[in-house]
Amino acid sequence: LQLVESGGGLVQPGGSLRLSCTHSGFTLDSYAIGWFRQAPGKEREGVSCIATGDGTNYSVDSVKGRFTISRDISKNTVYLQMNSLKPEDTGIYYCSADSFCSWHPNEYEYWGQGTQVTVSS
Repeated sequence: LQLVESGGGLVQPGGSLRLSCTHSGFTLDSYAIGWFRQAPGKEREGVSCIATGDGTNYSVDSVKGRFTISRDISKNTVYLQMNSLKPEDTGIYYCSADSFCSWHPNEYEYWGQGTQVTVSS
């Protein structure tokens, strides 16, 4: 099972980015996919998650209304659309897969390599 993130980069405050998590080795609707981020010197934290089956999605309060998680089963890809970005959104963004959505990174078995997001003027 493999996860590959892409779409990170440098963006000004207020800008947008769309991250992609493309996976292989499993069908998208059989695993929950979570997005996490880790800023320098800080612990990895959950951002958004999309569940198996009907794809119910969840986001933490700090990104609600700004970030949207979605999936395209035909492309084996989960997206994280990030709008109105703030400097505090800076970090390495990882996607992860496991049976259920959780905000605890140690409950996820599979991880991608991460993609850097930097929000700065």
